[in-house]
Amino acid sequence: MSRLFGSVRSRATLGATLVVAVALVAAGTAVLLSLRSNLIGEAGTQAERSARAVAAELAVRTPYDKLSGLDGDGGPVQIVDEDGRLVAASEDLRKITGTATTEVTPRSSAPARGDDDSDDSDDGDDGDDSEEGGDSDDFGGSGESLAPGEIARETTFSNGSATIDGDAEDYRFAAVEVETHDRGRLTVHAGAPLAAEHSAVDTSLTAMLIGLPLLLGVVAGVTWLVTGRALRPVEGIRREMAAITASEDLARRVPEPATHDEIARLARTTNETLAALETSVERQRRFVADASHELRSPIASLRTQLEVAAAHPELLDLDGAVEDTVRLQHLAADLLLLARLDAGERPADAPVDLAALAREEAAGRTGVTVDAEPAEVSGSRGQLGRVLANLLDNARRHARERVTVTVRREGTWAVLGVADDGDGVAEADRERIFERFVRLDAARSRDDGGAGLGLAIARDVAVRHGGTLTAGAAPAGGALFELRLPLARPD
Repeated sequence: MSRLFGSVRSRATLGATLVVAVALVAAGTAVLLSLRSNLIGEAGTQAERSARAVAAELAVRTPYDKLSGLDGDGGPVQIVDEDGRLVAASEDLRKITGTATTEVTPRSSAPARGDDDSDDSDDGDDGDDSEEGGDSDDFGGSGESLAPGEIARETTFSNGSATIDGDAEDYRFAAVEVETHDRGRLTVHAGAPLAAEHSAVDTSLTAMLIGLPLLLGVVAGVTWLVTGRALRPVEGIRREMAAITASEDLARRVPEPATHDEIARLARTTNETLAALETSVERQRRFVADASHELRSPIASLRTQLEVAAAHPELLDLDGAVEDTVRLQHLAADLLLLARLDAGERPADAPVDLAALAREEAAGRTGVTVDAEPAEVSGSRGQLGRVLANLLDNARRHARERVTVTVRREGTWAVLGVADDGDGVAEADRERIFERFVRLDAARSRDDGGAGLGLAIARDVAVRHGGTLTAGAAPAGGALFELRLPLARPD
């Protein structure tokens, strides 16, 4: 079962079919109940008209054998007196249920049709009358006070059956009371057939039982086709992603449907993710290649010096070996820091005073002046110190005489500037110098220009702290590097 409905297409089809099925069953039930209620109401209205027509004839002293409602052409009619005794009934009535009495023939003790002598109405055994009229409690009268010749306004309805001339049917009965001049209070029970109601309900139910499965089949088929067509691009995206994974070719892209729906946005986002992943992987490849190239030089130099020293100890350049080892150590530290930054290492959330940090890093460096006002930021003191040290080393490498460090507050930002009086940075190179292993023409020498990682590390640290690092022109004509960091929020 889990494999059968393991796809979105099958689950969507099942869900839509179930929802439509529940809605159709509910609507069909409501329609059938409403139809049945309306037809029963119409039958009740017809029965009430018949009962009131007979009651009107009784109100004007029409004899029983002259009553038009007892000719058997309409529905069954019974007339019952106050004691529940049947005094008149329709012709050819053989059996009846659902009225005040199940009798179909007036008793011999009751007045015959057309006999206006009501004195004989008290003859007979009262105990038998009570027993045979046991259902009369449900039709015990409206309790209305009626004048002779007046018909009660209230009508009582019930369902039952009757057999007339050998034909048995279900009927809706209406009971109406009438106060006669000479026969006391009588109750007229008249019935209207429910055959039309049964036929209409049965026909509607049959149509629904036949049409519901067909309609559900159509809904399921349409849903299956529509969802299949809608999900076809998703399958294309899945196949292409599987192919990209198998081939490891991140330059490939998934097909984008020419629509503006969620699947098209998914395809575009997937391609953007692939592009970002390709850029990241290419950046890592270049990083590894550049790192290997940078490491090869000091390692090769150090190996050469050691091999020469092994063959000719007197030619050992100890200072050069130490310098290569230190350069190799610094390069390894830079690469390790970049790896941590690329891995998403979050800086510490400690307060750092940029002014105090600037004075601390400038101490011991010749030609560096500091003009700083207190500006506290949140972050890693070690990483921010590394940024400032890299900026100062870069400025000292290109300055003629003087390097100036300034710290100021601008709104919610702390701005640290490092300016030199050198040749500056060409506008076209002001972004390129922050790329890894990039050296400008004036700094191509690895001995003098470093590995080209200092500014890249400085910008990555600035971004990790929620700030920016930009290059511009200094007032003295040299380069100006500005580090902007958000000020620490006061407690």
